[in-house]
Amino acid sequence: MRYPRKRAVTAVATLVAGALALSACAQGGGGGPKTSNAAPTRTQDAQAASKIKVGTAEESKGPAAAEPGATKGGTVNMIDRDDFTHLDPARIWLNYYMTASKLFTRQLTEYKLAQDGSLTLVGDLATDAGTTEDGGKTWKFTLKDNIKWQDGSPITTADIKHSFERIYADFTPEGPPYAEEWLLPEGKKYKGPYDGEHLDTIEAVDDKTVVFHLNSPHPDFNFTVAMTGYGAVPKKHDTKQKYDKMPFSSGPYKIVSHVTDKSMDLERNEHWDPATDPIRNAYPDKWHMEFGVQALQSTDRFIADNGADKQTLTFHNPVATERIQQVVGDPELMKRTVQGLTPFTTFYNINNSRVKDVKVRQALISAFPMQQVRQLQGGELGIGKFASTIISPTVLGQEPFDLYGQQTKPQGDPEKAKKLLAEAGQPNPTIVYAYNQTPTQEKVTVAIKTGLEKAGFKVVTKPLNPATYYDAIGKLDNPYDVYWSGWATDWPTGSTAITLTYDGRKIAAQQPNYSHFNDPDVNAAIDKASAIVDPAEAGKAWAALDKMIMEKAPIIPEFYQSYFGLYGSGLGGVKFNPVTGEQHPNDVFVKQ
Repeated sequence: MRYPRKRAVTAVATLVAGALALSACAQGGGGGPKTSNAAPTRTQDAQAASKIKVGTAEESKGPAAAEPGATKGGTVNMIDRDDFTHLDPARIWLNYYMTASKLFTRQLTEYKLAQDGSLTLVGDLATDAGTTEDGGKTWKFTLKDNIKWQDGSPITTADIKHSFERIYADFTPEGPPYAEEWLLPEGKKYKGPYDGEHLDTIEAVDDKTVVFHLNSPHPDFNFTVAMTGYGAVPKKHDTKQKYDKMPFSSGPYKIVSHVTDKSMDLERNEHWDPATDPIRNAYPDKWHMEFGVQALQSTDRFIADNGADKQTLTFHNPVATERIQQVVGDPELMKRTVQGLTPFTTFYNINNSRVKDVKVRQALISAFPMQQVRQLQGGELGIGKFASTIISPTVLGQEPFDLYGQQTKPQGDPEKAKKLLAEAGQPNPTIVYAYNQTPTQEKVTVAIKTGLEKAGFKVVTKPLNPATYYDAIGKLDNPYDVYWSGWATDWPTGSTAITLTYDGRKIAAQQPNYSHFNDPDVNAAIDKASAIVDPAEAGKAWAALDKMIMEKAPIIPEFYQSYFGLYGSGLGGVKFNPVTGEQHPNDVFVKQ
């Protein structure tokens, strides 16, 4: 999942906007505040989040488990920095848009979030999480009874087939690439269903049964279709490009007003049946959303907790860096916080096309001043935990390791780096470091330059326009050696942490393999891991690949991003979603 970096960088294009695409608390060397006497908070445990199971048909039945103390009715307000650029599910690959879509878009499958943060993949529109009898090349889903669109018409497999076929249309370029690639027969060109052409690989057997014939085995395809990017769109009410502004609801709410960059209002969809939905409680009668509210503004409003702000939350805005110490030091405020590790790992790409010696790349990792960089961005609560792996701890099967001492010496180890450079015969290599030209990143750049120069590197800094940052680093012949990005799993297994970003066969302009890493052994291991059916065994394979890749040092792991957010005192059921890394709307209620 592509993801826009919080605070430090302006997001561009699509988790996930601009391609990235798509914040547990402890004192750390990077400036994380002490919280020993803080009040309890809604914290998602990374180990619980990584314990993912595939649910049964019984677990796929509605209604959703009731939230303790919940009451029905009232209006929940949501404030955030940005409007939703895309609401058409086929154009959604950003976590913020995914969060909003949970209120009005349903998929074949979805995640049931337990009180302890653990996840169960269950059927959403489907009666279960799907079945395959040939190792994941053919998948069958059966639709539930009494699932309806907002006009009361039934959701059928014709709609599901149409929803997947339309992802090939020219006007939906922003969505995830998985099903689009896996459902297309070799050598076939396809532009969607609008000229009457359809895909034989998607078979609507009857109104209730749909079968997907993939061009290669994908044992986790049932996780794939849980993405909002594969949400249901009605064939009858598909307005093509216009659908992006006013989607037709299959969920508990429908959009009644959307003023671009200002507000969006939702009311109940009376044709949504909670008996069909194991995911959403939908307690409020209405949602009112306002945009253009920066993190500092929203934080101050939550701290003040006045008037309607008591019934207000945010999906994405974190506690502003300037207010972290104030919030952590106030037990009453801490009662109204949510926090947890997101599935996002940030890192600095090393351009393997230019920095070809693995010893030099290892020296860059060893010398990197992670502690100083984190302190400049709010410490552990402000930006995250120190990373030393590619895969986030929230992902099934992730195994910790620290090949370069990033956990033990996060301030950097210049002496170790000097030895590696001496072994490479390059004691003073020149490194061109490109960065987003923002006030925070100017400070971060000074820290990075200073840290690398202690190890003997000569650092040339190149500021880039935040609006075109990903265009610049996405060029195959870009003139930079080190540059930041980040990535998250599109579903909580290791496959999407690695396949798009480290498969050398996928190197292309503006694709997420920004390090231009290409290793035949890794490519072959990716193919083997992708074919493993058992989730636990697959998790072990992806964890082994994580270590195998890091031994070749294509990137500098930076942070496992965390989220730390506030909400109003008049709301209950506010949780952290470990899949999206944001505040979760499904169980929120207005206190009476």
